[in-house]
Amino acid sequence: MRLENKKVIALVSKDFEDLELWYPLLRLQEEGAVVHLVGEEAGVEYPGKYGVPATSDYAFNDVDPADYDGVLVPGGWSPDKLRRYDKVIEIIRHMDENRKPIGQICHAGWVLISAGILKGRKVTSTPGIKDDMTNAGATWYDEAVVQDEHLVSARRPPDLPPYAKAFADLLAEK
Repeated sequence: MRLENKKVIALVSKDFEDLELWYPLLRLQEEGAVVHLVGEEAGVEYPGKYGVPATSDYAFNDVDPADYDGVLVPGGWSPDKLRRYDKVIEIIRHMDENRKPIGQICHAGWVLISAGILKGRKVTSTPGIKDDMTNAGATWYDEAVVQDEHLVSARRPPDLPPYAKAFADLLAEK
C-alpha cells in the first residue's frame, strides 16, 4: 500500500465527467490513499455528467489544503463552476506553491487557468481548451499525459490509465 497515509482532495461539482472523477479516485484508494470528495457543500449529492452521483465529504471552506498531499480536478462541465469559488482557487494555489501533486484532466485546465498557475508550464487537456491553456501561458502538447514537476495533466477518458498511474507515482514520491 504505497499510498498509505496520503490524503487527496477530489474536487466535485455538478456535471463532473463521471470517469474522470471515479477512475483516479478508486485507483488511489486501491493503493491506500484517503480521498475526500470536496464540493460547495458537505453531504450533497452532485450528479455526474452521465448520471453517476458523488456525495461530498466536505465543503470547500471546511478543508485546509495544508492537511492534504495532493488534489484531483476532474473534467466535464464542473470545472467552469469550480473555478468561480475563491476557496477552490486557494486550494489549487496552495498545492502549486507547496509543490504538491495537482492532477487535471480534460476541461479541468480551466480551474488551473483561473488560479493563474500555468505560465511557463507544460500541459495537455481536451483539445477544445487548447487555446485557453496557451493563452494562459502554458505550452500545450497533444499527448495522453504530460507531467511538469508536480502538475499531471491528461486529455480525456481514454487517457485515464496512464494519467492515474502518473498521479499515483508522483504522490508516492512525495
